[in-house]
Amino acid sequence: MDLVSLLGTILAFLVIIVGTILKGSTLEALLNPAAFVIVFCGTAAALLVQTPGPVLKRALAMLPMVYRPPVHRPSELIERIVGWSEISRRQGLLGLEPQIDGESDGFVRKGLQLLVDGSEPDALRGVLEVELEAREHNELVAAKVFENAGVYSPTMGIIGAVMGLMAVMQNLADPSKLGHGIAAAFVATIYGVALANLLMLPMSARLKSLVRRQTQMREIFIEGLVSIAQGDNPRQIEAKLQGYLP
Repeated sequence: MDLVSLLGTILAFLVIIVGTILKGSTLEALLNPAAFVIVFCGTAAALLVQTPGPVLKRALAMLPMVYRPPVHRPSELIERIVGWSEISRRQGLLGLEPQIDGESDGFVRKGLQLLVDGSEPDALRGVLEVELEAREHNELVAAKVFENAGVYSPTMGIIGAVMGLMAVMQNLADPSKLGHGIAAAFVATIYGVALANLLMLPMSARLKSLVRRQTQMREIFIEGLVSIAQGDNPRQIEAKLQGYLP
């Protein structure tokens, strides 16, 4: 669990609630079912129109990564690669075959299998880089779904506000309803802007950052396997891969 991201989300809600109270309003003023339907359901409808089903499904599957991000330890990966290179020098590339079944990442298993099968370094790099680029592209497209939601929700908030003001204009003859009606109209704007800037856009940026970190890990992995295929010395491989570390 990423406590920093969780704390940020909780703080986002507290900002709206505490700010409303400090401005002299009440929590009941924030509760408006009509505004909720217009902003949240309207944003969801826009995403359904724009986003293909598989991309939307992937985006929802990535959402838990905001609070439970995958663990990236480049130094540990480099140690494993150096260990594989030492095994290959002692036992040959076939000595790495038992390592394949112990890997949970399909990308790692595929790379090790290509290495064990005796693929040439250039062919090995080519196959893995094509898959890396495809994976990165698909994951960035999925992360952009939340960015798109952050674009649509403020507009839906404005639509909700205008619809609320239309209802107010129909009750101009009753001044007692004007204040409440205008306040309710602007609740939709609060929903739309808050949804975009406190949740959707930060989530999208967070997921994109995680995708880039995962890409860096896979780049280290590819470079390490190519070095093993070239027969480089384990110490040379370690020194080369250390350049990826900050």
